Amino acid sequence: MRKRRLTDPLHRPLFRRLATTYAVNELGDWMGIIALSVLVYEATDSALATAGLFLGTRFLPALMAPLLVTRAERPPPRFVLPVIYCGEAAAFGGLALLASNFSLVGVMVLATIDGALALTGRALTRAVVAALLEPVGELRAGDALLNVAFTGGAAVGPGLAGLVVAGFSVQTALLLDAASFYAIAWILLTAGSMPRAEPEEGRMRDQVRAGIAYIREKVVLRRLLIAQGIAFVFFAAVIPVEVFYAKETLGAGDSGYGLMLASWGVGMVLGSVLFAAIRKAPLAYLLLFGTLAVGAGYLGLAAAPTLALACAASVLGGAGNGVQWVSAISAVQELTVPGMQARVMSVLESIGAAMPGVGFAVGGLIATVASPRATFLFAGLGVFAIAALAAPLLGTKWSERPESVGSTRLDGGNDIVLELVPGGSPAQPDLEVHR
Repeated sequence: MRKRRLTDPLHRPLFRRLATTYAVNELGDWMGIIALSVLVYEATDSALATAGLFLGTRFLPALMAPLLVTRAERPPPRFVLPVIYCGEAAAFGGLALLASNFSLVGVMVLATIDGALALTGRALTRAVVAALLEPVGELRAGDALLNVAFTGGAAVGPGLAGLVVAGFSVQTALLLDAASFYAIAWILLTAGSMPRAEPEEGRMRDQVRAGIAYIREKVVLRRLLIAQGIAFVFFAAVIPVEVFYAKETLGAGDSGYGLMLASWGVGMVLGSVLFAAIRKAPLAYLLLFGTLAVGAGYLGLAAAPTLALACAASVLGGAGNGVQWVSAISAVQELTVPGMQARVMSVLESIGAAMPGVGFAVGGLIATVASPRATFLFAGLGVFAIAALAAPLLGTKWSERPESVGSTRLDGGNDIVLELVPGGSPAQPDLEVHR
């Protein structure tokens, strides 16, 4: 029997297209985030308006995405995904028009629409990948490759966006973003048929209820999602204070701040490669050690006296980030039956979009009352606490899915087996990009 290789999914033309669009999508998202942040700040000079932009791109879409996924999972993904990305392209085209005729309300509305479509598109893409690769035993390898594509887009996107905005204009960046989404739509529309698991029959309300009931019934899956949501608070707490930490606490200036963020990005890429190399290891342990590495990175940043040591701690935390996020996605996919993949992945995406806002508020408050170092200390200790609490609750042995690959029935098969082993395993996934 031929030994499976990491590159096996790349031999499948459909997966190559999905991976390409995943990377372009992440790059385009960063282009939009940077451009819109600059646009709103320059037009309003208001921190409140910038906070409203976050609300439009994170919290509201997180509430809308599960409903959109439930509606969008029924038609063939070959047509639904291009329509979603065309919708994103149209939204950014409208935002480009608002760059020269600014309306804060208009920007918020279009940003909310785009955010909901983005979460829906990512959840459906992951569901297609699972349907394509799991029957042939290549899902772990595919997740590893998608994570490399994701981190590559996340690493290049902010820098490219900054260059375009500085060298040309915000409007140019938004138009390029719109063009990138049209390109994604064309790549997927010409990809041919895509596999999918047929959802159960019923009205949209019944399907939403079925998805909620499914998560409630699956003990490990439910606990994993809850633990992840709590962990996001600690993962995101440091983001608002990083610039103050680098420039004021370390006295490193703008270049030092950029170097520290770049170090985290390097760590993420290394973590993605590491996961690809050890992808056959139990996901429970990968999640646990990935989480602990992020926590150790935060504690290192809390104690670092120099920029060099802060960058070293960032590489460690970023590596944990790179391992943990893809491990979390793989764990959720392996704990979910085919017919529920899109709905459960939309919950994962929504949690990742909404919960960081709580962390932003908590982290900013701690830094204001105490110091940026105190925020890093709080985040690091919180991450370790979540790992310690989640390990005995989640256990170490997760069955990969009792139902047959073709089954889509909500009540098919047996419940997932949970073995409670004190100290056993994992924590929860990290944010999409650092944090």
